[in-house]
Amino acid sequence: MAEQKLEETVKEALDMFRPQLQADGGDMEYVGIDEQNRVHLNLIGACGSCPMATMTLKMGIERYLKDACPEITEVVQDNAVNYNEMEF
Repeated sequence: MAEQKLEETVKEALDMFRPQLQADGGDMEYVGIDEQNRVHLNLIGACGSCPMATMTLKMGIERYLKDACPEITEVVQDNAVNYNEMEF
């Protein structure tokens, strides 16, 4: 139940941050939260190929999520990962 509440809070926070990415032609896809409370995302559109994507991820999205959800330890970009083999 607590995990579901955390996921809902994370999704709400991501939806609040999303317009900043969309303003630059990008977006993000929520993948899940792992057992270490790391949020897994895919940056897409302009954000997926931007050389500043790591900075956006760490200094923008991660910082925002940690303020909204102190339980979150990290935000990681997983564009190259096979999600069907991951357990969340």
